[in-house]
Amino acid sequence: MNNRIAQALFKVFERHRIVFWHDAKRELRADFWAIQLPDVKKLELTNNEFGIKHKILREQPEQKFLLYREGPQPADLDNWLLDVELAYGEFRSDQSAIWLSELELGLELADVVQEHVEFYQAVKRKDALKKLLKADDTAGQIRLKMLAVCTGGEPRVDAVMENLLQELSAGREEQIKLIGRCNLDGFLWEKLFQLFDYHSTVKSIKDFVLRVFSDSYEIDLDSEKYTEIRKRDKNEKKLPSRMSQDILVFLKRWKDSRQFENAFETLSGECAEVLGIEQDLDKRDFRDLIEVDYFRLIDQKIISDLVRAVAARTVSSGEVAIWVRQRRQGHWYREYCHVYEAIDYAAQFQEKLTVVSGQWSVQATVGWSLATWVQRYAETWYKLDQLYRKFTYHVRMSGQASLMGTLTDQIENLYSNNYLLKLGDRFQAFVEQATKWEALPVFNQRDFFEHCVLPFPRKDNKVCVIISDAMRYEIGEELLSCIRQEDRYSAELEPVLSMLPSYTQLGMAALLPNKELAIADNDTGTVLVDGQSSQGTANRNKILGQVAGVRAKACKADALMSMNRDDCRALVRDHDVIYVYHNRIDATGDKRDSEERVFEAVEETVQELIRLIKKLNNANIYNFLVTSDHGFIYQNRVIEESDFSGVAINGEQILYRDRRFILGKGLAEASGLHTFTPAQLGLTGQVDVQIPKSINRLRLQGAGSRFVHGGASLQEVVIPLIKINKKRQSDVTAVEVNILRGANSVITSGQLAVIMYQSVPATDKIQSRTLRAGIYTEAGELISDSHDLIFDLSSENPRERELQVRFLFTRKADKANGQYVTLRLEENHAGTSHYKEYKSIRYLMQRSFTSDFDF
Repeated sequence: MNNRIAQALFKVFERHRIVFWHDAKRELRADFWAIQLPDVKKLELTNNEFGIKHKILREQPEQKFLLYREGPQPADLDNWLLDVELAYGEFRSDQSAIWLSELELGLELADVVQEHVEFYQAVKRKDALKKLLKADDTAGQIRLKMLAVCTGGEPRVDAVMENLLQELSAGREEQIKLIGRCNLDGFLWEKLFQLFDYHSTVKSIKDFVLRVFSDSYEIDLDSEKYTEIRKRDKNEKKLPSRMSQDILVFLKRWKDSRQFENAFETLSGECAEVLGIEQDLDKRDFRDLIEVDYFRLIDQKIISDLVRAVAARTVSSGEVAIWVRQRRQGHWYREYCHVYEAIDYAAQFQEKLTVVSGQWSVQATVGWSLATWVQRYAETWYKLDQLYRKFTYHVRMSGQASLMGTLTDQIENLYSNNYLLKLGDRFQAFVEQATKWEALPVFNQRDFFEHCVLPFPRKDNKVCVIISDAMRYEIGEELLSCIRQEDRYSAELEPVLSMLPSYTQLGMAALLPNKELAIADNDTGTVLVDGQSSQGTANRNKILGQVAGVRAKACKADALMSMNRDDCRALVRDHDVIYVYHNRIDATGDKRDSEERVFEAVEETVQELIRLIKKLNNANIYNFLVTSDHGFIYQNRVIEESDFSGVAINGEQILYRDRRFILGKGLAEASGLHTFTPAQLGLTGQVDVQIPKSINRLRLQGAGSRFVHGGASLQEVVIPLIKINKKRQSDVTAVEVNILRGANSVITSGQLAVIMYQSVPATDKIQSRTLRAGIYTEAGELISDSHDLIFDLSSENPRERELQVRFLFTRKADKANGQYVTLRLEENHAGTSHYKEYKSIRYLMQRSFTSDFDF
């Protein structure tokens, strides 16, 4: 006991020279005389107040004194030392007084201790509270900090509730029970009433969260009560009045918190079941739910209805794009992102097919050449292959085959029957009319080295050629967009006509320096470049090494990516031309067991090529040519019998056969096949080539049939050439965003709708901007909900680049009535948690009392 009193007295003497010790119960005289305090004189008050007053104030004005009074404290009029007591410190020896002393709190805050004794009996809690206390804290602020200690959070009501809700979601109740034992529960319910209008005859955390979800759902949909929340007691049949709209702000903060998102999801699911949300959603139009984000069931409802609407063609592609974009801001978008993206791509595919389907009719193609077809494909039609790929990829990644079944069947039928087959059939007629395999002014693949590579070393510039096996044109277009989004990288795309047949050995050979190309007179399919085999990296290095005055080197992408920085820089330093061979798409698609994963391989390829380009750029190379050996056809569904050519293959000598071409001598003409001589294809030698017409396949034992190449379809023979250059100056900017206030600059209600305008369309080089928006007082206090806004709109139509944002005011806005407030857009400083102001606009807050009512 003496030690605890001594410690408490030390704390008081740190702040005061003179301390009064009142022992009203006459219990601690012995303790008073027993305590030894360095540099402190002890005096007892026994009707000697006047003399002691003279001693402590006149005789020894620097000395520390402990003045002990036994018994009740005299009335103020009879207390000769009242002025001294008021000026200096007072010590009481009861437990509450000791705790107050330890916390350096005045006696006027005694209730904060006496009403919550249980809290202070744990030293850890008391010490934690002391760290939070400030000299000017009120009793209410101290109790809030006590709640924070009990819940392990910050001293804010929303933070306290987030921790309590996390505990509830885990099925525990230690924190709320501790709050009850510490007699802080009454204060908690009082604060919830003040902030959210929460009132109930059965106050509990579970009841609170149920009310939060119920009322937020009702407020956002502005609907009548759809279910009884909870019967408050046997006699009460009326439902409780709705909580304030501050709960919307609380709920948004809670669900957007990374720390508490699991608790939100758990309790959201439990509340949805209690509140009958699924049954309520069945009666609603999904359009009314696009901006509501409290239950997983809402996303499921929207997705289910959207799938049916897109399949039924009752919604436009533009509408779907807007809805999907809005849902990207939602809590459950990460879980359903692939489904949403698949729906968006399906709608785009339908619309694009409707627009272009008549462009390859017999009437429309009169007077066309092979070059016209290639150019039209590279300008427009490739997009259908890209949209189909994206749709198929996202459906596969979503794992929702049943949900997407009807829409998938529709897209598959449209792609195969209305696009791929019809386009292939029409193009086949022009393939058969061609006496020579060329499509000028589109240059041929075999001219690549002379036309594209050689000019660089002739001008003393280094260049890297990256050849990605089976990267068809539409993939190159996606890579182009990704490269352009990188700062200081410029890129251009043009189509190239691949060799025929469109298979790896011939395509790779054509990209090397060559005067003559010939298919070997054997069963390997090997291609000779000026009489030398071009099979494998070693042979390609020999061919590259024969170019006079050019130091050239060929290597595989995997080997290059595994090089350390010094080795990579040495490679660039010692060579003028570097050929890098990348193989992800073809390696995946050419195997029956993995061909269904080919679109996943495409996604990986795009990212791998970007990393490869950056690694080489870091090794001081600034010019890149990215191309491919051939393209491919891929249909995700099982290939129908009608897509296989049933024609018999005959000839003097069948050297090599694949699913889309045949090599041989004296090949017999057949109705389902078209024959080319080597001369027609720009080849030497005696090996003829036969191609199945349109998109038909040849049967091949043990081979897959969905991923094929070698034929003459546009998807197989139009390949990309991407010319990339790394600049010295930055060329990437972000879109500008303006706040359109309109004519009114006065806020008169509990919410504010504002239009944000994105000044220009987002492009590869003018990129999206993410901003945080909220309304603040002049002192910088947030008085509304906060919105994270992504401005990435690419429409050329200015009206379609407008974004309406609705701000809901909290109770804190009441204090700003009659004052100016600021709508502030803030931008995150990359790599930090710091935000800087982007733009702002001021409003006058002038709300009348009627704005507090919901009617």
